[in-house]
Amino acid sequence: MTPSIAHPADVYDVAIIGGGVVGCATARRFTLEGARVLLLEKGTDILSGASKGNSAILHTGFDAPPGSVELACMQAGYQEYLAIHAQMNLPLLKTGAMVVAWNQDDLAKLDGILQQAHANGVSDARLVAADEIHRAEPHLAKGLLGAVYVPGEYLIDPWSAPLGYLQQALAHGATVLTATEVEAGHFNGQAWRLSTSRGTFDATTVINCAGLFGDRLEQRLLGDSHFSIHPRKGQFVVFDKAAAALLGNIILPVPNERTKGIVITRTVFGNLLVGPTAEEQDDRVHAGLSHEVLNQLIDAAVARIPALDGMPVTATYAALRPASEKKDYRIREVPEQHWITVGGIRSTGLTAALGIARHVFNLYRQRVQHRPVAHPSWPHMPNLAEHLPRDYQQPGAEIVCHCEWVTAREIQATFDSPLPPGDLGGLKRRTRACMGRCQGFYCGARVAELSAGHLALPLATGAAHEA
Repeated sequence: MTPSIAHPADVYDVAIIGGGVVGCATARRFTLEGARVLLLEKGTDILSGASKGNSAILHTGFDAPPGSVELACMQAGYQEYLAIHAQMNLPLLKTGAMVVAWNQDDLAKLDGILQQAHANGVSDARLVAADEIHRAEPHLAKGLLGAVYVPGEYLIDPWSAPLGYLQQALAHGATVLTATEVEAGHFNGQAWRLSTSRGTFDATTVINCAGLFGDRLEQRLLGDSHFSIHPRKGQFVVFDKAAAALLGNIILPVPNERTKGIVITRTVFGNLLVGPTAEEQDDRVHAGLSHEVLNQLIDAAVARIPALDGMPVTATYAALRPASEKKDYRIREVPEQHWITVGGIRSTGLTAALGIARHVFNLYRQRVQHRPVAHPSWPHMPNLAEHLPRDYQQPGAEIVCHCEWVTAREIQATFDSPLPPGDLGGLKRRTRACMGRCQGFYCGARVAELSAGHLALPLATGAAHEA
């Protein structure tokens, strides 16, 4: 996939390394501010690293560290998403969230959680008693003791948003190259020369958004790294669509020092999601599934929502988060080398991405000024959320994936788009084909037929079972 042509003789204002959600949002912000942007992604499609797996919650930041860069970026990102989502046709499902205490120790922590929420500016958060929780959520198990209710939490599509950010950047002149790994780089005092698997490119400033490999990229190009990535695996269980009727709010546990814990939430795609776990590992690429852990997730969900007992599981998946040795975001500018690292962006990155992009641009603008785009164009993203109108409801639709109601028109449209998928994972994220109950068993052959000649690896009938 090469949506734009990059010429080795060109000198870009900014080269962004990494096409995850933060890289996509950063490309958008810098392009809208008038910079000439090159985005380099080593995968065959964007969002193929840590960004491909998350819980898809748009957070208020009620529980973020007070006064932190993370909190500022989360709340700026939250507000910007609310401001732009309608123009880009990005879904927004208002749910609210409850941090539920199931024992006396957790109940004693609720006052502190509420105080932190208020200190973080989330003034509508409040304590709710058990009877009020059960009126709102009658399917929750008996025995809960209370909760902090945060009405401003939302659910979004975790993949259409960064795709839309990057499409807007493309519309205003950004260049995107996938399957392009940065192998080396040299700064001559004025600009960088980046040696990649697809040639050499020059840019005045480099922004490291390489996620799980951000510390290694910094080590490779700067000679040392100010942080180290410690991959944290999260496993998820996705219950069948019928399960979504059992829950309204996002149900959060009382967090501990290490993790925010296991979340139970609907998705905009009409499922019920349980996860993630928090498992340390050394491997930065492979996120294996454990039947034992997945069964523990199912048991935990049933303990909280007894009606889930016997409910079919549609899918399971695992993803890696680029945690570092500190909880803080690891954002650092090295102005004398025209370098900015955006590292250690963990589970809050989806919410914070737009805010991170603004924060990084504010660092950059101390050295460089551009003329912003006067009248931005706005891409209109296809909708995959079940609470909004879908293409299969329109006349003449050939439904290819009956589990997720994906049409042939939707699949063809993504190949005709400014940023077509480069692999099966990218096609799934753009359309949800092969992501339903049958995991591609019935629709895989037709999907392979429609995608023939478009993907880096052609699909055989069985290829639709890729995780």
